[in-house]
Amino acid sequence: MTSKQRAFLISLASKEQTIIHIGKNGITPELTASVDEALEARELIKIGMQQNCADLPSVLAQTVSERTNSEVVQVIGKKIILYREGKGKKKKIELPKASKKG
Repeated sequence: MTSKQRAFLISLASKEQTIIHIGKNGITPELTASVDEALEARELIKIGMQQNCADLPSVLAQTVSERTNSEVVQVIGKKIILYREGKGKKKKIELPKASKKG
């Protein structure tokens, strides 16, 4: 993902509500399934970490991204933004084209 595409996704995510919260139990199979369903429906989601979650946001972001086959767009404070491109007609977000240097 290019920096231009990342900036575009961050601007879209800034308008979105946090739809999933990670608590003291951390990443459970149920949480992973919820994230997977949300990515399937929306492509771009914002995850919040509650105060009682002891894990580092960057570590949680990487783990969730690996388990859901998504990309970490940004981790800022206790907010994580994930993106996974929709397949076929389910694609909702059109990323800016990557510029070619030559």
